[in-house]
Amino acid sequence: MSQTPELTGSDLTAAHAVFGDRLPLAQRYVEHLATSGIERGLIGPREMPRLWARHVLNCAVVQEHIEQGASVADVGSGAGLPGLCLAIARPDLQLTLIEPLERRVIWLTEVVDDLGLENVDIIRGRAEQAVGQVDADYVTARAVSALVGLLDITLPILRGTGTLLALKGRSAAEEITKAKKKLNKYGARETEIILAGENLLEDSTTVVRVTL
Repeated sequence: MSQTPELTGSDLTAAHAVFGDRLPLAQRYVEHLATSGIERGLIGPREMPRLWARHVLNCAVVQEHIEQGASVADVGSGAGLPGLCLAIARPDLQLTLIEPLERRVIWLTEVVDDLGLENVDIIRGRAEQAVGQVDADYVTARAVSALVGLLDITLPILRGTGTLLALKGRSAAEEITKAKKKLNKYGARETEIILAGENLLEDSTTVVRVTL
């Protein structure tokens, strides 16, 4: 696994701050992403140099907006972004990774077993099928769909109370505008754009936070 991108400079500083003494676990996870993750099509090969900055750290900093001891459902986990990043950074959290594709579930299971993560459960299925199966204080999602469609597959999991943390880019404000009617339909008390990792990352993570 010698291909793993090196962790240096500001990324190294951020990784120490976010993962602490669990940084070796995060490094092992990145090794998986850089090898079998690329080989099996979970991550594009062009992402190799940016695995830390653009993916793992970008996801892991979201933990600063999650309360101690919370349960988190990660919808459309794919390569474990952000679910596994959060599970590694925060052993106090209980993560449920929800992923419909079998090949991704197999990969996630292999990684969780290799890292010995005891705070992770994996469900193979669509998010709609997880409603009633999962008890979550938070739902997370990254690169799943535009907010207007994402609300239908994430908010029902919360059963009327909790928080959606959707990792978004520059289109966040526009997506909120387009989802106004649906946010009202679900009784969202507050919808806002927040940042994560402002003091750690060169490009902080943009998150749409919807509170029920």
